[in-house]
Amino acid sequence: MATDNKAAAPDQVRLEFIVLLALTISLVALAIDSMLPALSEIATDLGVTNPNDRQMVITVLFAGFGIAQIIYGPISDSVGRKPAIYAGFVVFIAGSILAILSQDFTTMLIGRFLQGFGAAGPRTVTVAMVRDRYEGRAMARIMSLVTSVFILVPVLAPSIGQGILLVAHWRAIFWMLLVLGVVTALWFALRLDETLPRERRRELSVARILRAIIETFRTRVALGYMTATGLVFGAFIGYLASAQQIFQEMFGMGKLFPICFGTLAITFGAASLTNAKLVMRFGMRKLSHRALLGHTILSLVFVVVAFYVDGKPPFLVFMAYMMGAFFLIGLLFGNFNAMAMAPLGHIAGVGAAVIGMMTTFISVGCGAIIGHAYQGTIMPLAIGFSVLGVLSLLVTRWADKGHIEGAH
Repeated sequence: MATDNKAAAPDQVRLEFIVLLALTISLVALAIDSMLPALSEIATDLGVTNPNDRQMVITVLFAGFGIAQIIYGPISDSVGRKPAIYAGFVVFIAGSILAILSQDFTTMLIGRFLQGFGAAGPRTVTVAMVRDRYEGRAMARIMSLVTSVFILVPVLAPSIGQGILLVAHWRAIFWMLLVLGVVTALWFALRLDETLPRERRRELSVARILRAIIETFRTRVALGYMTATGLVFGAFIGYLASAQQIFQEMFGMGKLFPICFGTLAITFGAASLTNAKLVMRFGMRKLSHRALLGHTILSLVFVVVAFYVDGKPPFLVFMAYMMGAFFLIGLLFGNFNAMAMAPLGHIAGVGAAVIGMMTTFISVGCGAIIGHAYQGTIMPLAIGFSVLGVLSLLVTRWADKGHIEGAH
């Protein structure tokens, strides 16, 4: 696959490049969502006594993913994109093998941590590869096409996992992830050229990385929106961690779980596409602030409703709330990330890695608390959404004061 120059015309964009990037970026989502229908069986087979501990199969992967982001970016700037991606695939494959062979829950969690740690490499570095090849509108077009393919993964992944469970053991899901990792790595090796030539590589300097990390944390707007992103995404991870229990056990959806999950995923994807249109009209700040305020008010109202029905609202009421909340959250992520990155253009690589790592840590911590509070009702989830919404409002207000002061 020949390297495109940065002025590449739209008709030079190759479908293979788009599909390969989308598949790579989707590896994390597939490793999470395809596993959801199997959590109960995994817990039973590996002797998990606390029902909520099964959620660690999800949250531990996020932890590995968060830690690794700060590593792969600087390494790829130094040794090239492809070696960093290969290293990530090797770790992901090793984690998949460990999960397949696991006979106890601790080994399973180590395997999942390695899967997350490994998947962070391809997920982080492929974005840099797009930037190496394209810029401006050409890059925006590529990322839009990649995102449009990526949106399909949360919709289809639970059904893939459920389908595998109908004909095979839950370990077959990990075999699927292992094969996918190997195939994608070989595809990269055979069909994708290195996009960072030697003359553009930078020396791996710990001092330079530390300076960039410190600057990111000292930049008020970056710190504020980074924190707000983690808080909002924390509610989302709390949902991911407890979704199987809520849908299959509380609401008794059984094998309809993938359909319920996919419906909400479509809502989230629709919001992302809507945001791409509305943001040009209203601007990132106004649009995201209104969406966050709407999400917080909606969540506070739902807490009251849930309280009066003992945390067990009718299924359609719950779905209506979640669709509304997901749509509003979907208007936030891209805008919050862009606003956090706005003052960090001169240290974009490390800045993006720091923001990705910290938002993951914050969200995993919040999500784990929400998930482990599950007690057969949706009250922990509803309270988590509303509390984190309020905190996000406070943090973004604090961050915007820095923006206004900086403008003067």
